[in-house]
Amino acid sequence: MLTLYGKATSINVRKALWLGAVLDLPLHHEPAPSSALLATLNPNRQVPVLRDGDFVLWESNSICRYLATRAGREDLLPAAAQARARVEQWMDWQASDLNSAWRHVFMARVRQHPDYPDDARAEASLAQWNRLMAMLDAQLARHAYVAGADFTLADIVLGLSTQRWRSTPGGKPVLANVDAWFERLRRQPGFAAHVDNGVA
Repeated sequence: MLTLYGKATSINVRKALWLGAVLDLPLHHEPAPSSALLATLNPNRQVPVLRDGDFVLWESNSICRYLATRAGREDLLPAAAQARARVEQWMDWQASDLNSAWRHVFMARVRQHPDYPDDARAEASLAQWNRLMAMLDAQLARHAYVAGADFTLADIVLGLSTQRWRSTPGGKPVLANVDAWFERLRRQPGFAAHVDNGVA
């Protein structure tokens, strides 16, 4: 049995849940693992964690790669080296550059965390986030999907990031290519449940 641990309000858990819907995969979802169980599964004590029998995996993008490969879905994660690298490039960009950009403004304005005041640092964070989203918009001016002509894992991870960007309060540029792509993503199974569900 495949078990996914972590609450569905987590953007990283939702990556795996949405992919599970795209794959029509029977994922047993445990939204609230005990702290003791989580500590045994992941030394970082963070979610998501995937368990496939005796195999345990953490890191959301690695979980997505594993599930797509396990299902033999080369449309989502190509076997050819260059095509695969293109998908993984954008997945890694999402996990590094994009995540770093949004942290302060998201924590200030959505989570309203006391360690992240809504001040000039939040505006600087939003400005950097907007700049990176404009990079995505430029990529989508040339391609229907993030890594090319077809829907891949890059669209799953960046689709969720885009939903978070759209949901976070603050001034944002009009990005017509991002908007059109986001509408195309609505055709994918699981989009309504795991992306467009009001959770940032």
